Amino acid sequence: MAADLSKYRNIGIFAHVDAGKTTTTERILKLTGKIHKTGEVHDGEATTDFMDQEQERGITIQSAATTCFWDDHRFNIIDTPGHVDFTIEVYRSLKVLDGGVGVFCGSGGVEPQSETNWRYANDSKVARVIFVNKLDRLGADFYRVVDQIKEVLAAKPLVLTLPIGIEDDFVGVVDLLTRKAWVWDESGDPEKYEIQDVPADMVDKVEEYRNEMIEMAVEQDDDALEQYLEGNEPDIDTLKMCIRKGTIALDFFPTLCGSAFKNKGVQNVLNAVVDYLPSPTEVPAQPEMDLEGNETGEFAEVDPGQPLRALAFKIMDDQYGSLTFTRIYSGTVKKGDTLLNTFTGKTERVGRLVEMHADSREDLDFAQAGDIIALVGLKNVQTGHTLCDPKDAATLEPMRFPDPVISIAVEPIDKANAEKLGVAIGKMVKEDPSFHVETDQDSGETILKGMGELHLDIKVDILKRTHGVEVTVGAPQVAYRETITQRIDDSYTHKKQSGGSGQFAKIDYIIEPLPEDSEADNFEFESKVVGGNVPREYWPAVQKGFRLSMEKGVLAGFPMLNVKVTLYDGGFHAVDSSAVAFEIAAKAAYRQTIPKAGAQLLEPIMKVDVFTPEDNVGDVIGDLNRCRGIITSQDTTPTGIRVKAEAPLADMFGYIGDLRTMTSGRGQFSMEFERYSPCPKNVSEEIIAKAEAERLAKQK
Repeated sequence: MAADLSKYRNIGIFAHVDAGKTTTTERILKLTGKIHKTGEVHDGEATTDFMDQEQERGITIQSAATTCFWDDHRFNIIDTPGHVDFTIEVYRSLKVLDGGVGVFCGSGGVEPQSETNWRYANDSKVARVIFVNKLDRLGADFYRVVDQIKEVLAAKPLVLTLPIGIEDDFVGVVDLLTRKAWVWDESGDPEKYEIQDVPADMVDKVEEYRNEMIEMAVEQDDDALEQYLEGNEPDIDTLKMCIRKGTIALDFFPTLCGSAFKNKGVQNVLNAVVDYLPSPTEVPAQPEMDLEGNETGEFAEVDPGQPLRALAFKIMDDQYGSLTFTRIYSGTVKKGDTLLNTFTGKTERVGRLVEMHADSREDLDFAQAGDIIALVGLKNVQTGHTLCDPKDAATLEPMRFPDPVISIAVEPIDKANAEKLGVAIGKMVKEDPSFHVETDQDSGETILKGMGELHLDIKVDILKRTHGVEVTVGAPQVAYRETITQRIDDSYTHKKQSGGSGQFAKIDYIIEPLPEDSEADNFEFESKVVGGNVPREYWPAVQKGFRLSMEKGVLAGFPMLNVKVTLYDGGFHAVDSSAVAFEIAAKAAYRQTIPKAGAQLLEPIMKVDVFTPEDNVGDVIGDLNRCRGIITSQDTTPTGIRVKAEAPLADMFGYIGDLRTMTSGRGQFSMEFERYSPCPKNVSEEIIAKAEAERLAKQK
């Protein structure tokens, strides 16, 4: 039995830290009858924040998926984290959603993380409704936030509701479409509201915003526009049709207001999701690729009758085993089916299918195109892998994840913990693609790599609490990189011809910095050999030798970035030449030439966004300058000053402590990786000396 997909809404709720995403999700679940007692984030009792670490810190760390029903529509909702270190969770959730609700704080407005998430949503082309929350708070101003959405996000808000009263006097909203006021009583019960006429002192404002809304909406439909220009106002159904069309086309974003905490205005958001956000059939179909990653021209149409195409977007471990959260794009999947994982080339058997409600679940017999469900019992599936019909293989566009910029060394406190550490880390790496783990061959230490201090903090916490592994933690380390600045033309001959089969390879090559417009990531190899001096079958060996060498730079052993190698001539021996000989020649050539090519150290530069009360702005700017920061902008907001800067990660460790001291605990900041940039001479000398000392210590 096929479900009516036009009644499905796959939506995510995303915003800056503390704008009220999780509270909004709680209210939605309460209104849709999924939960009976509402949990509060600040009491550590929210339904979707079920990890210990989330409840203590009052923040969301991992996206939680849940299903509920409103007005005979089925909502699959994902509550995503707002904290910058977990942006990856937002990115991968947006990838599988059809629509989103962007929550903005009525007093904080458009904050740094909302910008990043908005940018991700633009990249993923996700239609959104905006909810300006917390209008009961001190300093809240709906109209100012609407202006910020225009200026900071360069987005077009289509205002659908206006607030009645503000701060303590906020009692409800006016629905511009119907010209009716929704007024809630003081009981805090979302069901207790009355529909009244617009308050007399708001009539002019309502008409002004209503006309703006109609003008923006009718542009979507030629007939409606023509009627409107002739002086006939379109009816509500026509207006809704126009708004829906414009929202799905990303021409504008329906904007509503309220206070989730006080239960005011949430129904209007749910109605807007039903009325304006797309169903799975109304978003562009996912392009299919062949196993080499080339587009085939086919699309995964949202149709239960098509071959199965599904994307695993999140792995979560719990007491019942590994859960693989999956968005089904086309086809159906049943309990006991065998699916092909196109990334590993192996098949997986589906043990159980479950529909998630935060951390409780309901078993299903089958699921179909448009569903977001969790599969139990898959062994080797990771985030971004495509699951498909083994008889009809295709892959969907894989997800790309940023490289980590910070690392710490951890060591288990005894042998019993050492055994548990390996298993725990294996599970954690599967769950979070932005978390990498390596073992240092020389020292035997385990190195954890992540997106920021908080990210690694939480990982160590999860090791201790969830997996019961006690570790000692080293100081955080910066992920430096190396590069070259000059072009060098060089030659290398590898000869070993004493007894037995010999080895011979000669290469003439140019090593130079990668040009700015290059599409290659960090390494490009080109062969211009003509006349067969280096036979074509040896070119890949030369490329491999150089590429493997790039993992260790010559200054301090950090990975190399932005190098282009051009092979233009060489020589070979009919008997003694082999691919191995050419690979060895390339590795030796790398060691010979890179030191001559003006090698230089690069450090990660972070985009820092600091919020500070006005009295402390001088101290904060002085302190950022001390951290080698460059101030890029300074904006006054009603509650303080936002300072944007760029600063090297190395000088930003423990910054939150300094900021709290300077601002008596009122300052906030967030930072994200911006780019790699050359290290100043004194810094790079220090790092190279340290790396040399460590190398000598290991030799002893």
